[in-house]
Amino acid sequence: MSSGHRLGRRFGWLWGAYGTSALGTWLAFGAFPLIAIQVLHAGPAEVAALASVGAAVGAAVALPLGPWVEFRRKRPVLIAMDLVRFAALLTIPAAFALGVLTFLQLLLVSVVVAAADITFRAASGAYLKTLLPAEDLLVANARFESTAWTTTIIGPPLGGVAIGLLGPVVTVVADAVSYLLSALGIRAMGGPEPLPERREAPRMRAGDLLDGWRYILADATLRPLFLNTASFNALVMAASPLLAVLMLGRLGFAPWQYGLAFAVPSVGGLLGSRLAGPLVARFGQHRVLLVAGSLRAVWPLGLAFPGPGAGGLLLVMGVEFGLIFCCGVFNPVCATYRLQRTAADRVARTLSAWAVTAKAQTALLTGIWGVLGGLLGPRTAVGLAGVLLLATPLLLPRRTSTQVRGWERGPACAD
Repeated sequence: MSSGHRLGRRFGWLWGAYGTSALGTWLAFGAFPLIAIQVLHAGPAEVAALASVGAAVGAAVALPLGPWVEFRRKRPVLIAMDLVRFAALLTIPAAFALGVLTFLQLLLVSVVVAAADITFRAASGAYLKTLLPAEDLLVANARFESTAWTTTIIGPPLGGVAIGLLGPVVTVVADAVSYLLSALGIRAMGGPEPLPERREAPRMRAGDLLDGWRYILADATLRPLFLNTASFNALVMAASPLLAVLMLGRLGFAPWQYGLAFAVPSVGGLLGSRLAGPLVARFGQHRVLLVAGSLRAVWPLGLAFPGPGAGGLLLVMGVEFGLIFCCGVFNPVCATYRLQRTAADRVARTLSAWAVTAKAQTALLTGIWGVLGGLLGPRTAVGLAGVLLLATPLLLPRRTSTQVRGWERGPACAD
């Protein structure tokens, strides 16, 4: 479980590809809304649609791709999804240079990128399970998590400088290039990949679209974990725009202070991900999953109480540090358990269903909390999300088992 644990050259290429694309994503963080506002003079409703409608429609588009990915080699799918994102994003600077960029194009690109993101995640989880033995999965997921938080720390500040000097379109170019580099890195991995299981029916049936959800909901430990993570992530994300309104509007923080309030606490995610392995080795997977999953729900309520000035900024940073630290521990342990518990021929469908649900629920709750923020005020709406988050630990599994569950078609079967 140590940081020096070697996972092989092929994992190194995969890890490097992930880090490259993650850095590109964070460099372009906020670029789409800025392009919509500064270049296309879009209003608040259109900007909100980029985040909510784009993600929701992207999830719907990705829905049939999970079953499709399951019966194909995963590495070519990973490369294809990187190239799709590269090509889609590159149309934005091309259209901008020609003076033909429209809001509809931004929305369509956001849909394509969201669908490709979900498909990539499903295929990468399935591929990782075939690439590494089960005992190395936590090390691998902890490295992905630490890389995610590292790029979160350095990406937005660098992207902000680039946007200030060259405009938001240049960061979209950087994001597009990062996906091209990721595709080249995954291609450079080489090596064999096990043949996927052959589809029983020659064509996909409508019922196949629900296989991932059936598998999750039939499992006594995956089911509560699925409900917990979907609810937690959606509530946290739904309150984020209102927190921005509160801090940048009523509390009078400058944009750089707002960025600082979330960039610096990301160090907590880096620390938490590095501690995940040692904590599991000492206390066991289930205890870490339960404790870290419960503690992360305690922090967000504090975001309803910041005041103006340095004290309010320090309060937000402290709350965010605690929240992100707990997430940094929880996320790789959760991802590892999910892979260990899921049968190899069900991973892509399971992860796709998981991601589609997260995207759709986040889009739905973001819209609902926008309405609540207008009716109750941003501080009260943020506090309401924090109160509801306190109940999410009740959905965590009371027991876990890493034994892979079998699967039967038809009605859900008890463990």
